[in-house]
Amino acid sequence: MRSGTTGCVTPDATETPRPGRKAAVPARPEAVLFDRDGTLCRDVPYNDDPRRVVLMPTAAAALRQVRRDGIPTAVVSNQSGIGRGLLTWKAVDAVNARLAALLGDAVTFHVCPHVPTDGCGCRKPAPGLLVTACHTLGVRPQRVVMIGDIGADMAAAAAVGARGVLVPTPATRRAEIAAAPEVAPDLLTALARVFSAPPADVGLLRAGSPAARAVPPVEPTGRRTAVAPSTPLGPA
Repeated sequence: MRSGTTGCVTPDATETPRPGRKAAVPARPEAVLFDRDGTLCRDVPYNDDPRRVVLMPTAAAALRQVRRDGIPTAVVSNQSGIGRGLLTWKAVDAVNARLAALLGDAVTFHVCPHVPTDGCGCRKPAPGLLVTACHTLGVRPQRVVMIGDIGADMAAAAAVGARGVLVPTPATRRAEIAAAPEVAPDLLTALARVFSAPPADVGLLRAGSPAARAVPPVEPTGRRTAVAPSTPLGPA
């Protein structure tokens, strides 16, 4: 396991669309970003036990499809349990390692440890985690798809001009479903739509957004961890 700390609002965003115009996003994205809890695995609040990690339906198949098509991926996840003192980085890393093992592929995780009152730039719906993930992958935010299960995922996508697709769970609020630019019943359906059709709507990268202004971070506010599926794990 290799770990590194990265800032959350760093790279320059190119090809900012002019006001009033939609970003021209091709059917084939440059990368796909996934939320973790409720999207790739069941949402277990403040989970510190790798044995409780259970994949969401079609998650493994969806990741295989994206990788088979040669499209890079990353996971962007709020983990405020760290900031609340309910989780340790070691526990979060262990859960991430278990998820990578179940998915059967190497996964890079971008994690925000802060609580909402910290006012950081990385906690979704802020765009920091997405901007940093795009910078790490070497892709443009406007050419990326973000798939998640709550409104904060969609808001973070819109903030950087990415295409957002909501895959709701029973816990997703109705208002978030109604407000989502695109909704799919599962991950495979979401990807099928992404690869076969242009977006119904794309959040514009506004001139005042952190990504557009390319404001460098004052201090590191997120953490990036690359996890290989061969990472030693405890009993399942």
